[in-house]
Amino acid sequence: MDKMVIKGGVELNGSVRVSGAKNSALKLMFASLLAEGKHVFHNVPELADVESARKLLQSLGCESEFSQNTLIINSKSLASNKADYELVRKMRASILCLGPLLAKTGDAIVSLPGGCAIGTRPIDLHLEAMKAMGAEIELKEGYVHAKAKKLKGTTFLFEKVTVGGTENMMMAATLAEGATILENAAKEPEIVDLANYLIKMGAKITGHGTSVIHIEGVDKLKPAEHTICPDRIEAGTLLIAGAITGGEVTVTHVEPLYLEAFLSKLREAHFKIETTSNTITIKKLKSWKSVDITTAPHPLFATDLQAQFMALMTLAHGTSVIAETVFENRFMHVTELMRLGADITPKTQVAVVRGIPEKGLTAAPVMATDLRASASLVLAGLAARGETVVNRIYHLDRGYERMEEKLSSLGAQIRRAD
Repeated sequence: MDKMVIKGGVELNGSVRVSGAKNSALKLMFASLLAEGKHVFHNVPELADVESARKLLQSLGCESEFSQNTLIINSKSLASNKADYELVRKMRASILCLGPLLAKTGDAIVSLPGGCAIGTRPIDLHLEAMKAMGAEIELKEGYVHAKAKKLKGTTFLFEKVTVGGTENMMMAATLAEGATILENAAKEPEIVDLANYLIKMGAKITGHGTSVIHIEGVDKLKPAEHTICPDRIEAGTLLIAGAITGGEVTVTHVEPLYLEAFLSKLREAHFKIETTSNTITIKKLKSWKSVDITTAPHPLFATDLQAQFMALMTLAHGTSVIAETVFENRFMHVTELMRLGADITPKTQVAVVRGIPEKGLTAAPVMATDLRASASLVLAGLAARGETVVNRIYHLDRGYERMEEKLSSLGAQIRRAD
C-alpha cells in the first residue's frame, strides 16, 4: 500500500496547473447513460474515482477510451441496469447512476453506496425525489430497486441542500414527462457544469447555479462534447501548500469566482491574494493570524477545504474555531494532526485550534482516513520539521491528480513509497 514521504520545512514557489474537477467529471460520466452514442469529455483528471466510474459504466454496457485527459464514452447499448455492490462500494458518487438509469430504462438496481467514512450521508432525499416523480422504490438486500414506466415532472423541495440529490433529480428530470422544479437546490459550480452539458445534449434547464432549477422534460437527448470545469478544491489545496510553507504559489486554469469564500478567509488571515480571469496567486507571508470558519453549502466555505484550512491554522498566531456543519464526522484528521504536534481540541462538530507558530510542527508517521484528510496531512507534512510519512495515500489518489508531481514542481521534497 503506497505512502507519501515528505521532508518538511521547504518553501514552495512557482506556478502549477489545476486539473479538471473530480466532482464534475464523475457526474458527467453518469450523464452519458441518458443518450446513446459517443460522449467526449476533455480536462478529465486521471484519478482512482474516475477509473472506478469507468468500470461501473463498463459493467452497464458502455465502452470508453481515456488518453491525455480526454475521455470518450460510447453508451450505444446498455447491457445491464444493475450497478453492482463490488463497484459501487468504492465510490459514493456511484449512486448518481440511479437517476439516469431510471429515466432511460425505467428500471434501475443500484447498490447502496460506500466511499469515504466522513459521516452517514444518507440517500433518503435521492429516493424521495425519485418517488415524487412517480418511481416505485424498494430497498432489498443492500440494493435500491427503482421502477417507473415514465417519470413525471413535479415540484420538489429538498428539506436539506444536497449536491448529489440535486444532480440525480436534475438528470432524471431531463427525460421526464412535463416540467420539474427543484427548490432549495444546491448551487455548486459542478452542478452548473453538469447542467451545461445536459443542455448541450438537448435538455431544457434554467436556473442552475441558483436555489430554484427548472427542467422541462424532452423525449430524447443526444451525445455532446464538453470540457470539465477546474477543480476548485485542488486549487485551494495547492494555494495552502504555498501559504503553509511561507512561499508564493500561482494556480492556473482556475476560476477565482468558485473560491470567493475561501479566498476571503485567506485575506482575513492577512495573506495577500492576486487574481486574474483564470489564475490565483498567494503571496509570501511568514506570519499569519488565526481566523474562524464555518463550513456550509456553496457559495459559503466548502467542507472539502476544511481539513486543509485547519492544517494552515495550526501554525497561525492565535486561536481559531472551525465549525463543520455539512458532515458530522469530518474531524478524523484532527488526531493525526495532533501527532505532528498540533494543539487542537475537537468537539462533535467544532474544533478549537490553538496556533503554534513559534514551536512549529514536528514530523511523525500519520495515517489518512479519507480524501481531504489525506490532503491536510500532506500539507502539514510540508511544514513540519523532519520527515513525515503519510500512510494509506490511496485516499489522495481518489481526488488529486499526480499531487506529488505538482508539489515537487513547486520545490517540495516529496516522494511516493510502497
